[in-house]
Amino acid sequence: QVQLLESGGGLVQAGGSLRLSCTASGPTFTDYSMGWFRQAPGKEREFVSAFRTSDGRATNGRAKYAEAVKGRFTLSRDSAKMASFLQMNSLSPDDTAIYYCAVRRGSLAWGSLSWSNVYDFWGQGTQVTVSS
Repeated sequence: QVQLLESGGGLVQAGGSLRLSCTASGPTFTDYSMGWFRQAPGKEREFVSAFRTSDGRATNGRAKYAEAVKGRFTLSRDSAKMASFLQMNSLSPDDTAIYYCAVRRGSLAWGSLSWSNVYDFWGQGTQVTVSS
């Protein structure tokens, strides 16, 4: 089955930046949906960003973003691999969480990309800590 590995987390001061990576190994899919979620201690897992592909191409060249990160985070992909990169700028302590990468085979409906329960494969997560 697909295995996902996140990297790039760490400790950063408020206002700083981090770039997270998600790389898949094992079987890969031509068409897939890939999302990023985060979970802070004592809080529910929340959607961060996601994209989908169709016929091996990103649909509309767009990613979907949660309102809380819009304008600060940018999600991109490596078209040669099932991989993504989450550039996080202007970080605040509210961004402190474990960040997870998730994948589902096929191109999900746009409105479904933010639902954590529709993804089949999950990475182990990478810790992001933002100090004030």
